[in-house]
Amino acid sequence: MVLRKQEDSVLVSEYIKGNEQALGVLIDRHNQRIFSFIFSKVLDKDIANDVFQDTFVKVINTLKRGRYNEEGKFLPWVMRIAHNLVIDHFRKGNRLPKFDDNGEFSIFSVLSDNSLNAEKQLIKNQVENDVRNLVHELPDDQKEVLTLRIYNEMSFKEISDKTGVSINTALGRMRYALINLRKLIDKHQIVLVN
Repeated sequence: MVLRKQEDSVLVSEYIKGNEQALGVLIDRHNQRIFSFIFSKVLDKDIANDVFQDTFVKVINTLKRGRYNEEGKFLPWVMRIAHNLVIDHFRKGNRLPKFDDNGEFSIFSVLSDNSLNAEKQLIKNQVENDVRNLVHELPDDQKEVLTLRIYNEMSFKEISDKTGVSINTALGRMRYALINLRKLIDKHQIVLVN
């Protein structure tokens, strides 16, 4: 069997059966695309090499444990592993920007910061997604005030007028929304900023 002409799924099967050369063909076939993706996020050749190697260590471990079931979609699967390792790199390296907590929940400083550079955009997108999912778990009255305040940038006076409650009630709902959001973050063990 000429390995170089085989589809990714066949090469994966061959590697799982013990043919070490099959993995070499897969790496040769996709290394440029995977490395370029990683480098485009970390912008450092040495770090990109480390993440690239970690990606294939994880690929090998997963394949050897028989946990691969991507139905022939090898490259997207490896890219997802690389993507997750890039996120881990930024989280572990404490490379996220620091923000002062001025009383309001500090994660919203991350959401409103427009100066993030390309490599941090990945983390920002993940954080936004995590927060958006958590906001949906809040009680409706708290979710409404928080959404109007944070995402629509309305003042508490405007929120009071729109929702038909007093400013104090709107402030109270915001306070409880932030308290509950913190509890949800702890409950789901979500890492927002290091």
